[in-house]
Amino acid sequence: MDLATLWYLTTGTLLVAAAMTLWERKAQAQRARELGLWAAAYGVFVLGCILSMNRAHFPGVAGPAISNVVMMLGYLLVLQGALTLDGKQLRPTFITGLLAAIGAIWFAAGAGAATLLWNHVSAFPIAVTCALTALTLWRSRTARRLRSRPVAVAVFACHSLFYAARTFIVPVVTATYGNKVLPVVAEITMYEAVLFSVAMAMSLLTLVREEDRARLLARTRTDFLTELHNRQGFFELAPKRLSRAGKDASHSLLAIDLDHFKAINDRYGHEAGDRVLKLFASIARETAGPAAMSARLGGEEFAILLSNTAAAEARAVAEDIARRFAETAAQSDGLAIPATASIGIAETRGEEADLVALLAAADRALYRAKMAGRNRIEVAKPVRVAEAA
Repeated sequence: MDLATLWYLTTGTLLVAAAMTLWERKAQAQRARELGLWAAAYGVFVLGCILSMNRAHFPGVAGPAISNVVMMLGYLLVLQGALTLDGKQLRPTFITGLLAAIGAIWFAAGAGAATLLWNHVSAFPIAVTCALTALTLWRSRTARRLRSRPVAVAVFACHSLFYAARTFIVPVVTATYGNKVLPVVAEITMYEAVLFSVAMAMSLLTLVREEDRARLLARTRTDFLTELHNRQGFFELAPKRLSRAGKDASHSLLAIDLDHFKAINDRYGHEAGDRVLKLFASIARETAGPAAMSARLGGEEFAILLSNTAAAEARAVAEDIARRFAETAAQSDGLAIPATASIGIAETRGEEADLVALLAAADRALYRAKMAGRNRIEVAKPVRVAEAA
């Protein structure tokens, strides 16, 4: 393809990228700002392409200078969108100052340095901006657990390396072989531009879509009222937690039932019952700590998985939860309900922890606690793999 065709192809892919991003923006309200910035960047790139194709029609260095400034604005908008994923941003004054400085360099250098600036020097800010975008995505808390993050990082890192090569390597090649290599470099640049415009848009859209899928999946695993894991989330995620803890580790599971919860609903109303459930969930989450996996299995039934925790330590956690719950429920302003909890504890020390067997043992201990008068804690015998067979 000739150079003009490559310019038109790049412009077309950028227009498609802008349209796709704006369409996605309608379905992604939580990432509307980021998608809006990226769509605006693609539109700015299109304007930059048009100006670049017609830069010879401007007087002096105005054409390449304006084209370069517009292209840099596009790259800065992409970086701004990546930063916004984590609530960060470049200051508008910084962007304005940087673009003004680039424009000033062009006009100060004049027509005599136009070829050097266009072919080599102007590539350096682009290389730096893309490297910062790659670094931002790599360090992003939002994108950290997304499978598509390495792809997006690689896209911007490779583009940065390409433009760094235009700044530092191409001048050496030109000095060796003459200016005849510049048309070849220009064609390679436009081929790379076509690939980058496609890969950039698709990788950024994939990041947003994957994050949205992860958010929806987390919602299906979360109990709406208590914001703990629900039964589905517990049985899907707890085995993974156990497998990561090591084969020889001890694990404890607390099976919990709020005492006489039906009577609480009947006497105080379902709204008060919901407040009791939320109160217990809050106390359980805070007391068990972030390393524990807490879940509402249904109704007034809860479970807390304490990986790498022996039964003695788990009992101390259970006692603290039961005590704090009873005291807070009875003394809380606007609640003042005598609510207590019965807890059964089971521990496994087998090479491969079996969640079903562990929960069954904890349930048996919980049943003993309820039969013994409730508001009690009972510990089951350690569960071994052989018992689950």
